[in-house]
Amino acid sequence: MMEYRKLPRGSETLSTLGLGVGGIQNAAPEEIEETVSEAISHGINFFDLCAGGASVYAPFGRAIRGRREGVHFQLHFGAVYNEKGEYGWSRDLAEIRRTFAWEMELLGTDYVDFGFLHCIDEESDFEDIVKSGIFDYVRGLKADGVIRHIGFSSHTPSVANRLLDTGEADLMMFSVNPAYDFEKGDELGIGTVQERTALMRRCETEGVGISVMKPFHGGQLLAAETSPFRRALTKNACIAYCLDRPAVLAVVPGVRGLADLKELLTFPESSREERDYSAIASFTPEAAVGSCVYCNHCQPCPAGIDIGIVNKYYDLALAGDKMAANHYEKLAVKADACLRCGHCDRRCPFRVRQQEKMQKIRQYFEKGV
Repeated sequence: MMEYRKLPRGSETLSTLGLGVGGIQNAAPEEIEETVSEAISHGINFFDLCAGGASVYAPFGRAIRGRREGVHFQLHFGAVYNEKGEYGWSRDLAEIRRTFAWEMELLGTDYVDFGFLHCIDEESDFEDIVKSGIFDYVRGLKADGVIRHIGFSSHTPSVANRLLDTGEADLMMFSVNPAYDFEKGDELGIGTVQERTALMRRCETEGVGISVMKPFHGGQLLAAETSPFRRALTKNACIAYCLDRPAVLAVVPGVRGLADLKELLTFPESSREERDYSAIASFTPEAAVGSCVYCNHCQPCPAGIDIGIVNKYYDLALAGDKMAANHYEKLAVKADACLRCGHCDRRCPFRVRQQEKMQKIRQYFEKGV
């Protein structure tokens, strides 16, 4: 069954399994329309419209006609298309205005759910969108009700933090997968384990949702010969990993057509075993060993503790989330229920001493910190 998560700064609920259209531009218009329509029929209501080509917009617009209010999408300000319909990106305000008007016409809509500042990866990117007037343009569209929420996409924690400092963003698109998070990715896997985790925890603390791009590391995680862990993960395991990270609302893998969509649609009904990503533990850097990643591979706890969520609320409280303690107190079974049986310690692939951790967490929250 499809799961939905609420946007912290809004009324929208987003399907945890979203859809990107960056790889579907080579399909026939009829298949693009059918793929989007089929996704919606199966409960997917969240799409990323950073398209690999201009051919995507008209079929997408036809697919959402008559059900626009039930569909939410990200539209990127900075993604543009040449006369051949090929994707590119720009910091020219006039070109971005023209592209936006063209996109809205093809989509057949008068508003955008999430207006995204596109590809803010370098400090210069941030400075460019301010100096060129792009940031103010997007702010103005939000003030006029044309954009309901401002968001941005980035691969770089330090630059993403600058966008968060503005207080304008309700959603961040960030590259998340085990290779990137544990320093085994490519040039787009930017930041240390600690920097990436701190960014995600900051988003959770401040109520900024995360939509995930590159969940499969460009497909490399899906084959042993290309995976940095020398073991293949399934798509369902990669999606589950992303959804366990702080602040993540939705994962938006790209599809090339109906066949790829049908494969993704196995995720909502997949078993715990099919979502297991513990294989990554043997290859994670020393910096990640001993840190709970909320994978719940330690389940089932004989005492009924949701060990992953207990750790998550503790980490968020330490990061400054004032609501984390309240969420913890509402749990039916808390850390003080720990039986010290050792089941979790034996099963944790990241070698977290959860027995000790439960006592530490119990003491922390009992002090009312």
